Amino acid sequence: MRITVFGATGNVGRRVVAEAVSRRHEVTAVARTAVRLAGLPDRVHGGVHGGVHGGVHGGVHVRAGDATDVDDVVASIAGQDLVITATCPAPGHEGELVSAATTLLAACAKTGVRLLLVGGAGSLTVEGGGRLMDRPGYPSFLLPIASACVAQLAACRADTTADWAYLSPADLLVPGARTGRYRVGADELLVDADGESRISMEDLAVALLDEAERPRHHRTRFTVAY
Repeated sequence: MRITVFGATGNVGRRVVAEAVSRRHEVTAVARTAVRLAGLPDRVHGGVHGGVHGGVHGGVHVRAGDATDVDDVVASIAGQDLVITATCPAPGHEGELVSAATTLLAACAKTGVRLLLVGGAGSLTVEGGGRLMDRPGYPSFLLPIASACVAQLAACRADTTADWAYLSPADLLVPGARTGRYRVGADELLVDADGESRISMEDLAVALLDEAERPRHHRTRFTVAY
């Protein structure tokens, strides 16, 4: 497949790129500035390159682009089979999630390219009712990004033309091992036998690429956890 990844230099985006390359997909990695793409893995089992200024990097096509700019998006997804967005805006700019989603949805609807979005866990429902982000003790510093993810998901659900799917991770999303194992849910937070909700960023990338290769979700949200 030909896959464009927005937010390719972020914690999740880097792992998505690596997972896609390991499956021999053709990847175009997009970040706001080309110099940030220097940290991408040169090979799935290799080190990292420096000095990237655009072009092809370790078998990955790299380009500077902005997911909130319609011209950049159209240029980045032309001729692609799939778009994955895993952008994470800086504090104070959380609203960019919504503008990026709106732009990507419109561009994908126009081109017929499928869109997978990595969102947040805060809007998942929990046992007993209500949302995770509304539970007592939910970290206050996460509320701005959680609220932006709620609006991001709402923008997706309001769209009836693009072929999109929205992935909410488990409550705890951290770097870890790639096991290739996970459970899939819908709108409710998945927890294990100990009541914990977690998944590694590596296995989140696995879940995204599994969905890319064998689509099961269309115009809906799903979640994954151990």
